[in-house]
Amino acid sequence: MNKNILEGDWNQLKGQVKSKWGKLTEDDLTEIKGNMQVLSGKIQERYGYDQQRIEKELTEFQKKHASGH
Repeated sequence: MNKNILEGDWNQLKGQVKSKWGKLTEDDLTEIKGNMQVLSGKIQERYGYDQQRIEKELTEFQKKHASGH
């Protein structure tokens, strides 16, 4: 799954994003709009994770949800 697929499938994926990162608010999800950089920043803001952990989690999330593409 690349950035474009995440953006294109955002309406379907945001429930799964919310399930994985439950501290993200509905306003966060609206602001993210499938943009990986914004998602990364929001995860860092809400969880205090370092960039390496965020990249690892996002990669795992993408792999898990890329099977349909």
